[in-house]
Amino acid sequence: MTTSVLTPRVLEVRGRPVKVDAEGYLLDLGDWSEDFARVLARREGLALTDEHWQVIRFLREYWQEHGVQPQVRVMIRHFAQHWGPGRGNNHYLHELFPVGGPQKQGNRLAGLLRTKGEH
Repeated sequence: MTTSVLTPRVLEVRGRPVKVDAEGYLLDLGDWSEDFARVLARREGLALTDEHWQVIRFLREYWQEHGVQPQVRVMIRHFAQHWGPGRGNNHYLHELFPVGGPQKQGNRLAGLLRTKGEH
């Protein structure tokens, strides 16, 4: 029996069940919290640093302002300005989010939807 990406699973966040799909994307975007991000990051073997939180907050703010996730090039431009070219680049963003990069793992942790075309 195979598990569909849409098959709900439950993460316990501060004693409260939060439904996610098989990849960890929230089923109800209103369920997002920083605690959710911490629980999911732990599940994915990621220890969140200040830089992770900067990316997560950027993703959430961009989503709230534009209604879509930013493209990687938008993230690179933003973080190159804030962190400098040594860290504000595609390679470093993928080091921060090794399970699918900032557009997959970052979006999951930020409580956002899959990007277009992602299966």
